[in-house]
Amino acid sequence: MKLKFAFAAAAIAMTGHVAAQTKWDLPAAYPASNFHSENLVQFALDVDKLSGGKLKIQVHANASLFKAPEIKRAVQGGQAQIGEILLVNFQNEWQIFGADGLPFLADSYDEAMKLWRVQKPMVDRKLAEQGMMVLYAVPWPPQGIYTNRTLNSAADMKGLKWRAYSPATARIAELVGAQPVTVQAAELSQAMATKVVDSYMSSGSTGFDTKTFEHIKNWYDTQAWLPKNAVIVNRAAFNALDKPTQDALLKAAADAEVRGLAASKKTNTESLEKLKANGMQILPPGGQLKADMKKVGDQMLKEWLEKAGAEGQQLVDAFRK
Repeated sequence: MKLKFAFAAAAIAMTGHVAAQTKWDLPAAYPASNFHSENLVQFALDVDKLSGGKLKIQVHANASLFKAPEIKRAVQGGQAQIGEILLVNFQNEWQIFGADGLPFLADSYDEAMKLWRVQKPMVDRKLAEQGMMVLYAVPWPPQGIYTNRTLNSAADMKGLKWRAYSPATARIAELVGAQPVTVQAAELSQAMATKVVDSYMSSGSTGFDTKTFEHIKNWYDTQAWLPKNAVIVNRAAFNALDKPTQDALLKAAADAEVRGLAASKKTNTESLEKLKANGMQILPPGGQLKADMKKVGDQMLKEWLEKAGAEGQQLVDAFRK
């Protein structure tokens, strides 16, 4: 009889454990081997451990669950409880999302994180209105120009078939006379192979992930901007967690932001070395190209401030203090 009671108690305990476990899906747009994706997997492991197994997060890399532009809406609508987005992808919805895609506004890791400290409270307020919250953000390495052409000035970019993945990258194309073609990261390799695009601006990390060296031989290290990926969560899903699990999630997120920044810096160095090893030339931009691209940045900042209004001016002023 005692044995029966013991089994019954164990069964009840197990049922309680299963009921207490929550499972979340985390869609992400980049390959599993990308440092952002690897950071997400470690974040999920940390959440599991810190929550005592109460919250399990399944990472779906390489746009396997939702494509990059769909992830934010999926989290907002509760189709995914948590997701990773590239903030600049959503600039047309709200200009502040695109602040870290403005060329030469924040052009180093220190500047990028300084910009995030100013941008984050604004992003928090906007996402709260949409039933979401931001957990952490990690910058991509500095952006440069991939092309087979020799670039002495912006005039040499005229007519390039230019991969655009955000409003800012499309606008750069227009200002230099290139032809913008919208291509997300998961489709970039194929777009180069089929000659849909022959140039783009991105990090060394993206160049290596997509084997750009098989199609393009020059990368100009313009250090133009460091766009950020942000991990966002559905507020109702977060509120449904008990307090210790919420705390575990926030602690894992804080650790992921620190770890992700270090990984981005390491990846920047390593990916450029890998590109070189695969025959790509890593080139410093000449004086004229730098000056031309700075003019592009100034024009885009002016246009952005016109659209972003007082909120945008407040962000830029606070950043430049």
